[in-house]
Amino acid sequence: MRIFTFGIVVSAHRNLSTKGYSSKPSYGSYTKYYKNKDKTTTTERKQRRPRIQWTEEQKSVLSAVTQGSSVFITGSAGTGKTKLLTEIVKLLKKLHTKSKVFVTASTGVAAFAIKGQTLHSFAGIHCCSDDPKKLLEGIRNNRRAICRWQKVEALVIDEISMVDARLFDNLAFVAKELRDVDETWGGIQLVVVGDFCQLPPVRDDNSKGMKYAFEANCWNDSFDLQIELTKIFRQSDPRFIELLQGIRKGESDHVDLSFLEKCCSKTESDPSAVQLFPLTKIVNKVNEEKLKSLQKNAVVYTAVDSGKDRSKKHWKKLLDKGIVPDQVTICEGARVMLVKNLHAWKGLVNGATGTVIGFVEERNGGDVCLNSLLPIVKFDSGKTLIIKPEEWPVMVGDETVATRKQIPLILAWALSIHKCQGMTLDKAKIDLSGAFGCGMVYTALSRVKSLDDLDLSGFTRSKIQADRKVSQFYRNLALQCNNKDLNNSCIE
Repeated sequence: MRIFTFGIVVSAHRNLSTKGYSSKPSYGSYTKYYKNKDKTTTTERKQRRPRIQWTEEQKSVLSAVTQGSSVFITGSAGTGKTKLLTEIVKLLKKLHTKSKVFVTASTGVAAFAIKGQTLHSFAGIHCCSDDPKKLLEGIRNNRRAICRWQKVEALVIDEISMVDARLFDNLAFVAKELRDVDETWGGIQLVVVGDFCQLPPVRDDNSKGMKYAFEANCWNDSFDLQIELTKIFRQSDPRFIELLQGIRKGESDHVDLSFLEKCCSKTESDPSAVQLFPLTKIVNKVNEEKLKSLQKNAVVYTAVDSGKDRSKKHWKKLLDKGIVPDQVTICEGARVMLVKNLHAWKGLVNGATGTVIGFVEERNGGDVCLNSLLPIVKFDSGKTLIIKPEEWPVMVGDETVATRKQIPLILAWALSIHKCQGMTLDKAKIDLSGAFGCGMVYTALSRVKSLDDLDLSGFTRSKIQADRKVSQFYRNLALQCNNKDLNNSCIE
């Protein structure tokens, strides 16, 4: 097994309707913009997406994957793990054919984002068991799950931090038994991605001993290469990066924390900043109150879900766990956020925020809106765009088993810290008074690009929690690399 890091960080279709909060509709007057949109679209088409410049770290991962190696990719928030994973999936499909590559994630939100399915869904797990033999017995009763296990040549697992050690070991056992191959994971090429310093596995009161996936007995035998990406793209301020790294690994000193506490003393809050809260119920309450306060006629968009009838209920549950809601209610003046990359090279990406400035009537809006109204959003970056319905597929190998069609927007006055994982926010107002558990403070703070974009409240030093096991894991990862000759044994 090769382990290396590159050192310290340098930088079902339903009828829909409008739901009014006032007696008179108010969609805005944007006929001029609507008439000129074709011209705008033509101009946009001429712009070409720039080629991705991969770092040496990322190139080494792509090289290892091409050679059939199993890899674990970790790194701080903002190190390009998601973009790299997208490229890796393309490579795997060329190596093994699309039907033999299965893309999964530990949560529905993460799985939706990478056009995959949850790890439990892929594995055929409907009830968890600590006993691997009982788990295997349950999966043997699932014919489609057995077919997946015997067919898979490459398995991607994203957001590994929320997968516990017992599940990781048990799935490795299942793979070996169902594939009848006496190798770790039955000879499957694994690509595992995630940051253990962020959100951990859900606590189990009956759990004893092992918790994180890296504590699994088969962890080290599962990978040919373990790598920590260190080049941070989200932030550029060295001081802020240093501060975040200290919080990430529980090594912040007095000076760093005093520096952070100054962010709590801002006298005025930016109204465009997204408010982050630890609890979803607070998020929903804030968004609903803000929407009603605008007293504008609201437009309701209801998702159109399609999938195989034989498993309709199952896929419906997965779709509902994704970040794209079944129903989106907005009005003129509403603060919204993109939940899908539309034009990455223009900054219109997952996490981009803006304000609804009106609506236009378009034929393709009728799928998700009875009145065929599509929102016009002026993003904080200055870009203005008509937001059309998008599709999110749930893939099982190369087969689309379910699809959700919806406008790629959610209300963005407030957002939960769990839902924002993986996003980059232009500005954030973070309330940490209800923060709990390891990694929550780091996950929240690392969403913004700079301290100037951050408004902090409810912060106390006791809120920063880092698990000692995780800190030691990353120290060992770095130490084992430092004991190697990088030029000869780490870079291929």
